[in-house]
Amino acid sequence: MSPRVRISDVARRAGVAPSTVSAVLNEVSGARVKDSTRERVRQAADELGYAPNALARGLRTRRSGTLAFISDVIATTPYAGQLIQGAQDTAWAAGHVLMVVNTGGDPAIESRALAVLRQQQVAGVLWATMSHRVVPAPVPPHGTPLVLLDAQDGTGAVPSVIPDEEAGARAAVAELADHGHRRIGFVLDREDSPASDGRTAGYRAALAERGLPVEDALVARARSCSAGGEEAAGVLLDRPHPPTAIFAFTDQMAVGVYHAAAARGLRIPEDLSVVGFDDLAVLAQELRPGLSSIALPHYAMGQTAAATLLRLVEDPHAEVPAVQRVRTRVVRRGSVGPAPSA
Repeated sequence: MSPRVRISDVARRAGVAPSTVSAVLNEVSGARVKDSTRERVRQAADELGYAPNALARGLRTRRSGTLAFISDVIATTPYAGQLIQGAQDTAWAAGHVLMVVNTGGDPAIESRALAVLRQQQVAGVLWATMSHRVVPAPVPPHGTPLVLLDAQDGTGAVPSVIPDEEAGARAAVAELADHGHRRIGFVLDREDSPASDGRTAGYRAALAERGLPVEDALVARARSCSAGGEEAAGVLLDRPHPPTAIFAFTDQMAVGVYHAAAARGLRIPEDLSVVGFDDLAVLAQELRPGLSSIALPHYAMGQTAAATLLRLVEDPHAEVPAVQRVRTRVVRRGSVGPAPSA
């Protein structure tokens, strides 16, 4: 094993004092070092493979090069991978590592996690939830920046990064309307949340923009699961004037729409078109036909949240948006077709 490269080795290679190397590589504020000297020090460090001691730097600054990613249950859901990956890639590019803590929604574990983070002197905290909703903002260690991910605190006091629910619903309705559908139903979660509010607003706005009927009879609410989707779709399809297309609040509810259609002898997309929301590959790609869906931008949300947090780590007084909405996109498969003529 080759011997560890020390700061004195870099100083000798660059022809400067060890204190100068420390000031350059640790980016000490106010250090008076010429640009040419800085470049020489960095080149020497690269040639020797020297890296600053992150632990020692953390003791001086009282902050480590670590960001914490704390979630209720998101780390055990299909959504987690891209959300965490986006945050991790952004943190890593800035010289930080990401520590992931899954609390399972247990207040005792959340409290313990915050205590551990205080001991570890993390630079900042990302607090993520399983689905877009309002949550009481946690209290991180004093002076530690906090950003909410896929959540809001209801006051706007804590910066948050969320999907653009309304724009996603508008895109779903547009996809159906562009195929000639004029009666577009909506199966919706029975629980109120920022997600259901945003998607409802987008659904109604998109219909109104196209001069299509905005009728309470075209909306049915149930549990956000396949059974709930089947129940709500059944209510719509059994009406005297049923919709020719259905927008589902989630892909799981869309699975129920498929079941309700099959039970009534309806073919997708010949007799009924369907668009979901989430783009859960394990569901959307396996249905026959494949489900067209609105993809939640998990990777981009993780990137945006981490970038916002890093900005606050660098400058606690930096002005950042109270709420940042990240755009969704339409993923087209085989569940949307022309509106039936009769």
